[in-house]
Amino acid sequence: MALEGSLKEFGLADILQLIYFQRKTGILTLEGRMDKVRLLFYEGNIVSAESKRRVEANRLGKALVKKGILKEEDLQKVLEEQQSTGIKTGNILIKNGLVEKEHIQAIITSQITETVTQLFGWKEGMYEFSPQGVPVDKEIPVTLDTQHLLMEGLRILDEWSLIEGKLTLDTVFEKTGKEGIELTPDEEEIFGFVNSESDVSTIIDNSQMDNFQASKALVSLMEKGAIEPKEAIPIAPVAALQEAAAPAKRKLSLTKFVTAVVFLISFFISLVPVIPLLLQGNNNFAKIKTSEDIDGIRFRIEKYRYENGSYPPAIEQITKMTDGWGRPFIFKAEDNNFVLLSMGPDGKEGTEDDIY
Repeated sequence: MALEGSLKEFGLADILQLIYFQRKTGILTLEGRMDKVRLLFYEGNIVSAESKRRVEANRLGKALVKKGILKEEDLQKVLEEQQSTGIKTGNILIKNGLVEKEHIQAIITSQITETVTQLFGWKEGMYEFSPQGVPVDKEIPVTLDTQHLLMEGLRILDEWSLIEGKLTLDTVFEKTGKEGIELTPDEEEIFGFVNSESDVSTIIDNSQMDNFQASKALVSLMEKGAIEPKEAIPIAPVAALQEAAAPAKRKLSLTKFVTAVVFLISFFISLVPVIPLLLQGNNNFAKIKTSEDIDGIRFRIEKYRYENGSYPPAIEQITKMTDGWGRPFIFKAEDNNFVLLSMGPDGKEGTEDDIY
């Protein structure tokens, strides 16, 4: 059974965390306003990323040309062969001896990382994870550690906070005509797409950059005085938006509760063989639930350390959840490590039924 829902209800970090800890193989499809992305997982780690907004064959080739590794005329011949044969661009490049495998792996890895991290900026959208076999390229193997990408995504979110409120996807910029401004390569590229007509979303599409990279360049250009908003678009304070949305949220609270319950039931049925274990008694179900909760809490503890530089002094700062028997989790933090466990069915710490 597929795992699916709204990113408003279940964020990307939570989804990636579940797939990683469960060592799942399959395809995660995410669809938002700007793009539709497919992430392919093999045993919990990401092996490929496909974006509808970007033609992957062109992205790889253009990156190689931009780095001076591949000539433009050679790229055109490769793309023609790719269209007629259906063979991946990277494989054709290696077969024809045009590019070393290591160069291709490095660029593909960078592009997958870019595609995944820009997804952390999505505030809304739909997702669906379908467990299934996925093709693994044996000639150019690429595997990215999902846990590492989660940390990278959190870093990007921190940097996004410096951009939010300075522009929107509907903002239209125009050039000021100011001269003598030193620009970075990213800024120069984005500057070329500013034409007093294209909004931010169009500029991002045309540039082929990820959302964060392009937005960061636009904000920098604005701060340097190279561009300015053609029309100032007021951005409502977060508090005002929350207040305006409050009545609707109250009306939908029951619906959300029911949706959450249905989601959790579907999730546990799809990820673990619950029904046979339920027949063995409530303890087995409680053990499964507790084990799943511990995995989730572990990630949140690591996230806390990443953001604050140390582990939390008490588990209550992370969660007020209880284990499958209604008892609080045991948490002990040291300098570079921590212990998290449930006392299990007998309620005694240090016995064989403790769950870590």
